[in-house]
Amino acid sequence: MKKAILATKVGMTQIFNEDGVLTPVTVLQAGPCVVTQVKTEENDGYNSVQVGFGEIRKKLVNKTQAGLFEKAGMPTKTVEKRGNKIDYFSAGRFLREFRFENAADYAVAQEIKADIFSAGDKIDATAISKGKGFQGAIRRYGQSRGPMAHGSKYHRHAGSNGSASDPSKVFKGKRMPGQMGSKRITTQNLEIVRVDSDKNLILVKGAVPGPRKSLVTIKETVKA
Repeated sequence: MKKAILATKVGMTQIFNEDGVLTPVTVLQAGPCVVTQVKTEENDGYNSVQVGFGEIRKKLVNKTQAGLFEKAGMPTKTVEKRGNKIDYFSAGRFLREFRFENAADYAVAQEIKADIFSAGDKIDATAISKGKGFQGAIRRYGQSRGPMAHGSKYHRHAGSNGSASDPSKVFKGKRMPGQMGSKRITTQNLEIVRVDSDKNLILVKGAVPGPRKSLVTIKETVKA
């Protein structure tokens, strides 16, 4: 892997390409990410690049991270709210490591922006899916319901769970009611339709997991 970036999901829209074909796209606010640390095999046992993304208040950062951010020269800003001045780090809310093949080419305090990708690139998008809470088997797995009349007492139940005295148990993985959503999902081999380097926007063809404003990790696809 040579390219990756952190982004937030803005939402979905649609655009027309040069041939006039309508394409649904997901808009991602990608970066800018700041390189906070470069790990080497000599010092850490492996090669990777740690990047920061998203604003965070200084008071929420511990001393170790604050020292790391200041060493990286991370930009800060001060916002006045209700007469109080609040200091922010510009890219410290999320910290992630990427094991780039060319990790040695990166330097601390370097910015990674959306222009590392271009139209036509294939990517993998990873995010936490939208949580649906506790759901029954019909909504969770699309199972069919039972009769709704004529004295039936079986409507939206999942059905029989066991198999009599043999094997006398419910097999692991049986589809039953439970927590739906809120899981880490990776959608592979998505295509980038357009990149706006001025606004750090990436338009990806189709849907990307996660609700709006959620963190999305974009990596160079492994299926190319």
